[in-house]
Amino acid sequence: MDGEEERESLNSELLIVDKITKEEAVEEVKKQLWLAGPLVAVSLLQYCLQMISVMFVGHLGQLSLSGASMATSFATVTGFSLLLGMASALDTYCGQSYGAKQYWMMGIHMQRAMFVLVIVSIPVSIIWANTESILIACGQDISISVEAGIYARFMIPSLFAYALLQCLNKFLQTQNIVFPMMIFSGITALIHVLVCWILVFKSGLGSRGAALANDISYWVNVILLGMYVKFSPSCSQTWKGFSLQALQHTFGFLRLAIPSALMVCMEMWAFELMVLLSGLLPNPQLETSVLSISLNTAATAWMIPYGLSGAVSTRVSNELGAGNSKKARLAVYVVVMMGVAEGIIVGGILISIRKVWGYAYSNELQVIKYVSVMLPFVATSNFLDGLQCVLSGNARGCGWQKIGAIINLGSYYLVGLPCSILFAFTLHIGGKGLWLGITCALTTQVLCLLIFTIRTDWDQQAKKATERVYNEEMVS
Repeated sequence: MDGEEERESLNSELLIVDKITKEEAVEEVKKQLWLAGPLVAVSLLQYCLQMISVMFVGHLGQLSLSGASMATSFATVTGFSLLLGMASALDTYCGQSYGAKQYWMMGIHMQRAMFVLVIVSIPVSIIWANTESILIACGQDISISVEAGIYARFMIPSLFAYALLQCLNKFLQTQNIVFPMMIFSGITALIHVLVCWILVFKSGLGSRGAALANDISYWVNVILLGMYVKFSPSCSQTWKGFSLQALQHTFGFLRLAIPSALMVCMEMWAFELMVLLSGLLPNPQLETSVLSISLNTAATAWMIPYGLSGAVSTRVSNELGAGNSKKARLAVYVVVMMGVAEGIIVGGILISIRKVWGYAYSNELQVIKYVSVMLPFVATSNFLDGLQCVLSGNARGCGWQKIGAIINLGSYYLVGLPCSILFAFTLHIGGKGLWLGITCALTTQVLCLLIFTIRTDWDQQAKKATERVYNEEMVS
């Protein structure tokens, strides 16, 4: 009888959970879309700043374009990806503090992140100052390396602005304040076009003017968001001014910030290595061009699941901080379904435009045909990348950055890149083989993250979030 009663009790609980899930699913979808829409816009607008600068430089000649493109890629690999990853620790700290209603701690977390990221930016700026020497040592063309070195040196002020900007973004995002971020990013993008035109064409600075335009635009965005945080009533509870408490517990922050950075960097570096490997294939100009187009297309499409990723990390961290384990679990179920739907829709669009998409980048028939062959591979990887993106957002919301870093290390460097080399160089599949290897990495990544997500004890995660918030409060 006891066994039967236990089973009946369990069934009753499951029915209640199902009922709650059905009642709250639509509301959860609305909450996530309300967050994800502006976050997608913010990601695209901030991503456009560097792209617009390179487009302006492209009108100065092939050498200037090559130098600016190489410098931008180098800056992304060595600096921007690192800072973005480290700032993602605030998804956990600020999100869970907000959910636990420890609002004043959010300002402390943000200041601590700003302090750490600015310190990290100093050695990175030294690397940027020596871009020319590093690229030449890596065997790159000397004239392009010289041009890239000049561009990178003039971009150094933007590095510190980017560090502060990412902290402000996470601070506001975890409070569900996303529309001001979108508005200020839009204003910055419009200003950037004007500043680029003046500095590139009217001032005589050329490509250096484009780099300076990046500096100005990033700092404009930081100032606008900083003023909003200081003067807006929306942040009156979470921002109480500068405090020396932010200098405490920096090693605790680094325990999450370093794995967060590794999660982001390992993925970005793997894609960049794929482009470098394409230069070793037969007909490297064609392979590199098509791989670059494919990567650019994938990066643009990735902004949508990245917005969903930010939304779910905020929802999960807020609900875990508040002790609402069931709502946190619901948020993950909802975002996975949304990620699947997004992947199918975007993948369908990419496949349907495969025969004409190449014309947006080139007039060469060989390139256009190759792009049409590659886009189905890009659509498949985009579907998987969308799933891993939302699952990684859940990992950040829970504070699983160390697990995520280990999964990314194994997926990309033990599975993905070896498979890319095997397919491309041993089986002679070429650029398609490189992309198939990355698809293998994404498949491994998704499966590992899914296993951890499915096996999650959400009540235990809520307890850990509470302990993290209140232990931090005691330390501070």
